[in-house]
Amino acid sequence: MSEPASALKGYPRSDGRKGIRNVVVVAYLVECAHHVSRRIVNHFDDLDVHLIGFPGCYPNDYASDMMRAVCTHPNVGAVLLVSLGCESMDRDSLLAVVADSGRPAELLVIQQTGGTAATIAAGIQKVGAMKTVLDKQQPVAMALEELVVGTICGGSDGTSGITANPAVGRCFDRLVAANVACMFEETGELIGCENIMAERAVTPELGELIQACVAKAENYYRIMGFGSFAPGNADGGLTTLEEKSMGAYSKSGASPISGLIKPGDVPPRGGLYLLDVVPDGEPRFGFPNISDNAEIVEMIASGCHVVLFTTGRGSVVGSAVSPVIKVCANPETYQRLSDDMDVNAGRILTGEATLDEVGDEIYAQVLAVASGARSVSENLGHQEFVLTYKSFEPIGPGCLPVRQA
Repeated sequence: MSEPASALKGYPRSDGRKGIRNVVVVAYLVECAHHVSRRIVNHFDDLDVHLIGFPGCYPNDYASDMMRAVCTHPNVGAVLLVSLGCESMDRDSLLAVVADSGRPAELLVIQQTGGTAATIAAGIQKVGAMKTVLDKQQPVAMALEELVVGTICGGSDGTSGITANPAVGRCFDRLVAANVACMFEETGELIGCENIMAERAVTPELGELIQACVAKAENYYRIMGFGSFAPGNADGGLTTLEEKSMGAYSKSGASPISGLIKPGDVPPRGGLYLLDVVPDGEPRFGFPNISDNAEIVEMIASGCHVVLFTTGRGSVVGSAVSPVIKVCANPETYQRLSDDMDVNAGRILTGEATLDEVGDEIYAQVLAVASGARSVSENLGHQEFVLTYKSFEPIGPGCLPVRQA
């Protein structure tokens, strides 16, 4: 199917990327600054003023890298950093990175500003000034292939691998054919699918790296004593880890896998990428991701403008920075939670639509949201953001092969 000329608009950034949103981010740099930051954001009650942050007081390179990546994400137009004053996050370095990107950037240190009330008042003034600047900015033409789209599943049930997940896979195939960068993840939920994914890799070396990536996830989960199969999955009709893995895998579609990346790595070109979210080395910081939103943050750090979230049992979360499009797998769940869903993939189960038709509907939703339409979770004010401790080693050259077979 040939694609029509894109009519997307985006906000240009100094690194050459474009954003489909132009939000002001208020970022707390330790949990002690969370309340003050939230009060600043709540004052505006604005869909384009977002709260993000890192709760930890102790240093972590991964968390610092994630904050730099998210604060300079193309959907972010301006940043206010809120520090207590004695945490380990290098606030001056982070401020410099954001300012060097050409965005309005400000820092408030609570211990220096005069406490809670004084910092809230100062933050309200600074965010107001930032919004005035951003309101004057005009978007420019944006090509479809400049988009980065991610996908995740949460609250999966027995219908997820039959309806929503493979429908997202059909959407991904169409996006990849249009040279859009698409990423899928959850390597802990892809155990058993490593050989199938390796066969789809564009080079044999990449295939071996994918197999090793899943083996690492399996070892990590084994040591932790956890798996990706939750009680809620069983209650929803899933019977085995293999069934869940195959359902999660179906979100990737059928396109060749062009690369293997880690959180914060931005795909260099269009294609399908596997995002490895399981930390390297022995388990040090607990469960790889304590919630779906932790994985969404990692996809955003890797450049995702939009995230497709499939759910069978029902999940109502959205995200700060990048819009989330909710695809409901179960027709009964959709009846109960339709006000939280963008697409009813359960129509496949009832015979009202085919996989291709729902895939096309998801594709149309991506274009609409990328063109400025609000997703349901956006309109409801969902701005969840979860960032924890992790550790990763840099990817090697085999993860992003230049030559494609």
